[in-house]
Amino acid sequence: MTSTRVTLERIANDVVACERCPRLREYCEQIAREKKREFRDWDYWGKPVPGFGDADARLLIVGLAPAAHGGNRTGRVFTGDSSGDWLYEALHRNRFASQPTSVERADGLTLSQCYVTAAGRCAPPDNKPTGLELNRCQEYLEREIAALERVRVVLTLGSIGHERWLKASGWWSKLAPRERPRFGHGVETVMPDRIVLLASFHPSRQNTNTGKLTRAMWHSVFARARELVDAVTD
Repeated sequence: MTSTRVTLERIANDVVACERCPRLREYCEQIAREKKREFRDWDYWGKPVPGFGDADARLLIVGLAPAAHGGNRTGRVFTGDSSGDWLYEALHRNRFASQPTSVERADGLTLSQCYVTAAGRCAPPDNKPTGLELNRCQEYLEREIAALERVRVVLTLGSIGHERWLKASGWWSKLAPRERPRFGHGVETVMPDRIVLLASFHPSRQNTNTGKLTRAMWHSVFARARELVDAVTD
């Protein structure tokens, strides 16, 4: 087992054991007890959700937080909800995922050259973690960024994921406000360390059901990520 894989497993264990945010822990455990009628036979995960993917990833994807009946139910990031359906279909289409669906931790899905994580690790009420809660979670993203030394492309899903990657990577404090990469769908920025930062609207129902994010828009971002990863020579 590579040292990077060992490090990522340690981070994952620390994430799962985290108790830093009482409001979020109480909410996730409540959801796990009450469940959704559709999933009444499930044994909900109900704990913080770690990142998932290839220890040799070239592409890092940063989302917002697990969904109450998605990652909080299945225990894997972007798994078991509509956002995950959009994400893993696009990853499979562009040769980053072994299959186009992600329904549970034991479904056989593997990622190649890609690692998926989030700014927050617990499902928040109304999908809105507080700034303090995100600050408490930032250490885990910082550690993942440090461990994933081969990453050359970062795809941020939503403005919060975008801002939190900038903070966790250190660029938020290093760059003047006017120099910070702006968030916008399809916006591409080459960072000073030559990592390419891509931004996309988050595939939430709010965005996909209203047409703010279409399949064509979504697929174009992942096709670009594939091009950038394929162009990496080191």
